[in-house]
Amino acid sequence: MNTIIVVALVCAASIAQPDCTRETALDVITGPAHSLQECLLQGPVLAASAGHGGEDGSYVKTRCEQRR
Repeated sequence: MNTIIVVALVCAASIAQPDCTRETALDVITGPAHSLQECLLQGPVLAASAGHGGEDGSYVKTRCEQRR
């Protein structure tokens, strides 16, 4: 069974969404997911749990990656 990794990138509002990467993010939070749907839902949840709610002028971009 392939596991999907949820990657929640917390980026400053001044960073354009296409430019929000692991290298430009303020914080990178990862976790496991078992499906693409779960992954897409978990990204914002992980960020919120880590205290990134968007009120500090940041946003969350969720990426789903296959575990290697």
